[in-house]
Amino acid sequence: MARPRALDGADIAHWEVPASPSAVAAARDQASEKLSAWGLDDRLFATELIVSELVTNAIRHGRAPIRLRLIKDRSLICEVADGSDTAPHLRRARSFDEGGRGLFLVAQLSSRWGSRHTGEGKIIWAEQQLDPAP
Repeated sequence: MARPRALDGADIAHWEVPASPSAVAAARDQASEKLSAWGLDDRLFATELIVSELVTNAIRHGRAPIRLRLIKDRSLICEVADGSDTAPHLRRARSFDEGGRGLFLVAQLSSRWGSRHTGEGKIIWAEQQLDPAP
């Protein structure tokens, strides 16, 4: 995403995520700690779910390296990058399906989401609007 102004380094957090299902909980915890430090406790529930779903999808369907990045600006953006160029697709899982709800949940919890290809793979992102500062 192009930005007309620079962000303060304190408003960006990033982590390398091991390509292991056990890494999802740690990624979620790290994101929660950063949101609390930013005073965004009201976004914890939605962001934990978004991080869980995007990181899980990167581990299951993507390829290392996997990176998680949070950006706090006028909105809160969660990005998960991986080394695969396979584009994600939103689908509606049937009631008896065991999976397939991840991106649907992300779409419901964010104001918008999408993906973009990079030289190393792709980035899936989800944006949540933040209330304007009083």
